Amino acid sequence: MKGIILAGGTGTRLLPLTATTSKQLLPVYDRQMIFYPLNTLIKAGIKDILIIVSPDHSGQFLNLLGSIFLQYGVNISFMVQKAPRGLADAFILGEDFLDNDCVAMVLGDNIFEDDFTDAIQSFHSGGRIFALEVPDPERFGVVEFDGEGRVISIEEKPKKPKSHFAIPGMYVFDNRVSSFAKSVCPSDRGEIEITDIHKVYLEKGELDVRKLSGKWFDAGTFDSLLEAGKFVQEKKLGKSFDSIVNKAIEEYNIEVKRLLKAVF
Repeated sequence: MKGIILAGGTGTRLLPLTATTSKQLLPVYDRQMIFYPLNTLIKAGIKDILIIVSPDHSGQFLNLLGSIFLQYGVNISFMVQKAPRGLADAFILGEDFLDNDCVAMVLGDNIFEDDFTDAIQSFHSGGRIFALEVPDPERFGVVEFDGEGRVISIEEKPKKPKSHFAIPGMYVFDNRVSSFAKSVCPSDRGEIEITDIHKVYLEKGELDVRKLSGKWFDAGTFDSLLEAGKFVQEKKLGKSFDSIVNKAIEEYNIEVKRLLKAVF
């Protein structure tokens, strides 16, 4: 199993904050946003992670994460996405990186209370996505279940949602996902939609959907970014991070302070 974090995009909803840095490098309480999806993958035992970034901020990601996890056996790679082409484009860009392995992909601005360790480590084949009940499902991909809890439809940002179960930005797929992504036709907005990947697996009868119960933040707006920070502070979410992540952050801070002391 390999991991992908999609951290590109323009972050226009967070201007002017994103005029000088990537959305995923903005702080969520005591650490940059990117550490939350990194923790999701590392906590599940994933050691090879590809972070897809935009051209303007690639150097910032490299400065922060280029060698921070090396001593712990976690390998971080980077790939520049010149223009956003949809979430499923990550599987095309990352095809060589995946090298026929399964993949867990998490969006770089999604922060979860739930632990995905079991969902990732127990995965063998097909597709596995997640669903969480929300008050405004029309903003997301929506899953419809039958009376026995089986998935019967998936729609992307429907005007009239068939349920209140939204699909958050965490996905697990087998090694066919890159070829499926390449076969998907772009939508009317010119993007390769992740929902179309879900539908491919659903039509094959190979899509597993697990319901979540914890809090989920799509931290791409001022309000959600603020709410996420408050939640992280109140729940002390950082303390439940994998020890690798917390140790790496601590050692990074020590090294930066040492270098600053030497300069000044």
